[in-house]
Amino acid sequence: MNLRNLDETGDVIARKRINRAPLPLLAIGLPWATIMLASMASFSPIISSAPVMPPLAYMMLLAWRMMRPGMLPLWAGLPLGLFDDLYSGMPFGSGIVLWSGTMLAMELIDEKFLWRGFAQDWLAACALISAYLLLGSVLAGIATGYPLPLVIVPQTLVSLALYPVVTRVVALLDRVRLLPLKRL
Repeated sequence: MNLRNLDETGDVIARKRINRAPLPLLAIGLPWATIMLASMASFSPIISSAPVMPPLAYMMLLAWRMMRPGMLPLWAGLPLGLFDDLYSGMPFGSGIVLWSGTMLAMELIDEKFLWRGFAQDWLAACALISAYLLLGSVLAGIATGYPLPLVIVPQTLVSLALYPVVTRVVALLDRVRLLPLKRL
């Protein structure tokens, strides 16, 4: 391969990248779609006597919100929590309240700590996931008549351990979201 062919190949690659932008539907809709698909993951035919599966949709919400703070608006907790209520099996309205409260808490965290690293994000996510699961079990216990908050300990531990994996998946999806596919 001579130097001229190498220059031509580089020129072709450069032309493919110039005058390109991300697709608006993909750039805006991918976070919403991934959170809603993760809400449907709890609609699986696996039956257990205690909650074991982590709240993947809630963890995706946290990961998207921490990675791209301006991507999801403050009111996004209401429709996404409503959608999650349809599939999670929790009392209706609990997702709306808890997800909206999470968005408000994340807004406060963003105001208080302008610069955060992964350790601070993971610590904030651990606190929010633990509070979400505890409050969700209390609300479910009120609805059923017998609260059992100690049953969620394995689910909480699995959720806290899997949060970095969910964050990595969201980072890969963010790269897909920003692919320059639209021709200007």
